[in-house]
Amino acid sequence: MGMSHRSAPVALLERLSMDDSVRGDTTQSLLARPSLSEALIVSTCNRLEVYTVTNSFHTGVNDVVEVLHEVSGVDIETLRGYLYVRYADAAAEHMLMVASGLDSMVLGEQQIIGQVRTAYQVATEIGSAGPALHSLTQTALHTGKRVHTETEIDDAGASMVSFALDRALTLMGIDPQSESPLAGKTALVLGAGAMSSLAATHLGKAGVDLLIMANRTFERAERLAEHSIEAGVPAEVVEFNNRASVYDRVDLIVSATGADDFTVKPEDIPAGAQPMLVDLSMPRDIDDACADVPGVELVNIERLHKASLEGANGANPTEAAALSIVREELESFTTEQRIRDVVPAVSALRKQAASVGSDELERLRSRAPGIEDADWAEVERTVRRVVDKLMHEPTVRVKELAARSGSISYESALQELFGLEAVASAAAPATTSVNASELPDAGIVAFVNATSVTQSRE
Repeated sequence: MGMSHRSAPVALLERLSMDDSVRGDTTQSLLARPSLSEALIVSTCNRLEVYTVTNSFHTGVNDVVEVLHEVSGVDIETLRGYLYVRYADAAAEHMLMVASGLDSMVLGEQQIIGQVRTAYQVATEIGSAGPALHSLTQTALHTGKRVHTETEIDDAGASMVSFALDRALTLMGIDPQSESPLAGKTALVLGAGAMSSLAATHLGKAGVDLLIMANRTFERAERLAEHSIEAGVPAEVVEFNNRASVYDRVDLIVSATGADDFTVKPEDIPAGAQPMLVDLSMPRDIDDACADVPGVELVNIERLHKASLEGANGANPTEAAALSIVREELESFTTEQRIRDVVPAVSALRKQAASVGSDELERLRSRAPGIEDADWAEVERTVRRVVDKLMHEPTVRVKELAARSGSISYESALQELFGLEAVASAAAPATTSVNASELPDAGIVAFVNATSVTQSRE
């Protein structure tokens, strides 16, 4: 379950945005619900998604909504109006799409795969990711890596940072594709985290003359400035509380701090100053009212979303190639999961067959006590071989059937499981099938696709 730039306004996404501490506490709250056994939360600047394993679809949905309500304070009806829900194979497909950058505001965004990896690491550390989420997330990360290495999707858009800065340059009347587009310009970077570091790197590559760094922890700003200088880009540091003192010196202000209060306010912008403002944070760092200052332009997540919608032009060959990889990995994942789901039933069936064989041997032994030991050993071997041979075909076939979706008739099931020749039935056509939800809970039909069962009941 989740919401993203595709389904919800930025103001709502801000209220649901979680730092590491809140994410950890929220995950524990999810696991405290009886219906949820595994949980992983992906929280970025433009999405909040909760991946869970639940023993009841409707109860699981309600539990996630209630926990998000408790954490964010957003009323339940509002949440229900904007949250999307994916389950079974569709949930797996969604995570693969997300990790591949195919559901991002910028097609092929590279940061999201790292954010999914971080979410997975957090879930692993606090013990909220079990076998299902381990398998799914590892598949998603593998899929994302394939998409980035086997297609040209990286050329479509490197990250939210590059998208934002390109948008800012365009608004400044500068061609982002020109050589050293920021030559002669000075930029101020607020923050020293991953987004700020990435922004500083992009600004340096764009040929900026000077980078000014400011962060609440002065030492981190100094380290970022040192890295910039080592890369050949002049840099200096200013105290975070004195950041407004340089607003009249800069052409561009990039903020990515996640501060509790606005880092840039309209009253702090000196008269006559017209800096280009880029807000990469969620919740927002820069007051929207700054855009009302004459000559000042603002790029933030909300405005980027609108720009991405205006620039959307449908699928392209690169996206098609990426989707092909996602479909291939999804098919492999779902097949593996279905086979894994039937393994306990197959083991139980073989154990039961072996038990029946043992019981019959004991009964025979009691009725024919005079059988010589050598002869008895041969009888035992013969019975166990018969049991093994009878169970071999169903064991192989049930795994093959588990990889398929849809319903299957009882007659077809028996023919498939035991490798029987099709025999026309006078009582009913051989093609008669039953809905998956109508199949009995017996080992012989344990291959029924769990996804089909869920979908038919919902």
